[in-house]
Amino acid sequence: TLHMEQISKATELGRHAVVIMDGAGWHTFDTVQPFNNVTLIKLPPYSPELNPIEQVWSWLRQHYLSNRTFKGYEDIVGQVSKAWNKFISVPERVRKMCLRDWIKLT
Repeated sequence: TLHMEQISKATELGRHAVVIMDGAGWHTFDTVQPFNNVTLIKLPPYSPELNPIEQVWSWLRQHYLSNRTFKGYEDIVGQVSKAWNKFISVPERVRKMCLRDWIKLT
């Protein structure tokens, strides 16, 4: 709700913000009820083509994070950071996994 409040305040008077979210259980429509200038749209389930980050998470798990045990919080943060840095170290991989024909990036 605090995040939606920030979006609402940043939205120019007379404009309307649309926030697109995945179907995570904590992404609920009641978070925007207090704001008349913000609308939530939930992505349909099992639609990774609409949410490129799903391919990124899959790649991170497949290459660095699955079937592992971690010593604690700091180890988790360190390993995830290392995996992320490996992922972004190849810009062409990032483009290939995150680009969609229907998205025009400039």
